[in-house]
Amino acid sequence: MSAPSPCSGVPRVATLDELVERDKNHDCGGFGVHHICVRVEAVAELPTRFGRFRIVAFWNNRDAKDHVAIVHGDVLGAEDLPTRLHSECLTGDALGSLRCDCRDQLEVALRHLGQMERGLLLYMRQEGRGIGLANKIKAYALQDRGLDTVDANLALGFRDDERDYAVAAHMLVSLNVASIKLLTNNPNKVRQLESLGIKVSGRLPHVMPATEYNRFYLQTKAARSGHFIDVEEEKRRFSEQDDPVVLEGAATAGS
Repeated sequence: MSAPSPCSGVPRVATLDELVERDKNHDCGGFGVHHICVRVEAVAELPTRFGRFRIVAFWNNRDAKDHVAIVHGDVLGAEDLPTRLHSECLTGDALGSLRCDCRDQLEVALRHLGQMERGLLLYMRQEGRGIGLANKIKAYALQDRGLDTVDANLALGFRDDERDYAVAAHMLVSLNVASIKLLTNNPNKVRQLESLGIKVSGRLPHVMPATEYNRFYLQTKAARSGHFIDVEEEKRRFSEQDDPVVLEGAATAGS
């Protein structure tokens, strides 16, 4: 059972361009234990190699970070909206690191959503599962010495996953989204969003093929963090690839 939204009375608008004016004086009781409130700061066109989108920038009263929504089609008031929550990963998203599958998840999601009638990607500034960039590099160093990604975070004094989705929940409400189908392999995202009053009407699998560099990372996510990843199936796919490092076109989002 979803909790009632503390911002359920947010005024509806007809177009994204009206959001900035609507939110100029927005203030609410906030989401989650930290009473997080957001408001739309700017809306602009965003043509990309994955399709034409619009980008919506949000202010929030919690972390002084600029989270954004990447919007394709008419999402205002949408039901069963295909949605991806993507957490920032500088090393993967921007630098192409093969230690994780983050860049592949981002690109496949944008390509998938860009081909649909409508879709939404929330880009959340929660680097390193919420521990920050410097701490993520410290965790990498521990992994270089043999720890898995969970034990590395624990050794640094963090939980396995420090991310909080209260900002994302308010962003969805701010866009008047009625319900979502979430592109994810992570059941914790579903649980957190539902506990914050978001209706998750379905889950769309978002599994990337493993490489020699990130297979142990993916196996750890499945075995220790409860992610829905069929490791044996990914082993089979890996063995059938001529070049396991080249992933373009090989992912199975939404399958």
